Amino acid sequence: MTEPSTGSDLASISTSATRDGDEWVINGAKTFITNGINADLVIVVCRTRPEGGRSAMSLLVVERDMAGFERGRNIEKIGQHSNDTAELFFDDVRVPNGNLLGEEGNGFEYLGFNLAQERLSMGITGLAASKAALGWTIDYVTQRSAFGQPVASFQNTKFVLAEMATELAVTEPFIDQCVMQHIAGTLSPAGAAMAKLWGTELQQRVTDRCLQLFGGYGYTTEYPIGPAYVDARVTTIYGGTSEIMKTIIAKEILD
Repeated sequence: MTEPSTGSDLASISTSATRDGDEWVINGAKTFITNGINADLVIVVCRTRPEGGRSAMSLLVVERDMAGFERGRNIEKIGQHSNDTAELFFDDVRVPNGNLLGEEGNGFEYLGFNLAQERLSMGITGLAASKAALGWTIDYVTQRSAFGQPVASFQNTKFVLAEMATELAVTEPFIDQCVMQHIAGTLSPAGAAMAKLWGTELQQRVTDRCLQLFGGYGYTTEYPIGPAYVDARVTTIYGGTSEIMKTIIAKEILD
């Protein structure tokens, strides 16, 4: 989906696919594509009509060895180094009509079908990552000493741990409720947005506060909290920014 000049505003996608007999000819570029280097099949969101906004979007499957399909950089990131993040380029890539996924013009609708599940999964991951970070921190502050006593014995440490534990306890039943709604098919776009917004913002807050309790060691890779802190930073950006999540939520409560 994401292009060099288009992120959250999917209706502004400029990668085009023009019908030519029994084929589609794709031109454009994508960026920040997870697994784009390794993938053998890439589902490309294309504009198949010059006008029409969302109704002009279609999904076309591009195969690895198709002429004109090139992969650019494996983009270097500050975190999440375990997955590749690619640039993809399409220069008159000819795709047979059989590679059209679903119906022409319904691409945006198809993308929206799984958005709630994707955003819910990010909220779940945010909660799980926060719980892991808190666990590492409790282990560390009970073993690390400063001024002749365990770091866990200081009032500030106790208060910070108590606040984070409370946030996690409050978040878990909400995420569970969203999961049950998703299974039942009743999770609304706003509910999924709330799960993503809260879970990822929680992940950033908790990993940041936990890193502080690790002191200087938190800023190293000797303990897992440092990499977890860096990995957490992108979660409020990908899958829809926190600002987009707030817009979705506001739209539902104001309609």
